[in-house]
Amino acid sequence: MNEKINQEILEYEETIFWGLTVRQFLFSVIAVIVAVTIYFGLKRFIGTETVSWVCVLAAFPFAALGFIKYHGLHAEQFAAIVIRQLATPKQLDFEPVDPEEYLWDPDDEDTEEANVFDQNIENSGG
Repeated sequence: MNEKINQEILEYEETIFWGLTVRQFLFSVIAVIVAVTIYFGLKRFIGTETVSWVCVLAAFPFAALGFIKYHGLHAEQFAAIVIRQLATPKQLDFEPVDPEEYLWDPDDEDTEEANVFDQNIENSGG
């Protein structure tokens, strides 16, 4: 008896209905609801053939969201990253800092000990 196992166990997703995962099934149901709503909403205003094309074009993005992965991310995860990137400032301000000023505090009590230590190192030739 052979059992099919994914090469990468972390990518496994359980299927529930017609080989679809829960996520794919929900997005497919949303696509059907969008298509049916558009069909009955536009049927009396434009012809049947045109309405069918509008339904397909309107439902496609919702159906695709359930199946598409980009760099291992689902569509809503990728959209959150894109929105966060667009919301962050494009120009970062840099102010140089002198490391000696940053690390050296003349008011520090340990400063005298550090000075003696530095002088000992300099005097020893190291």
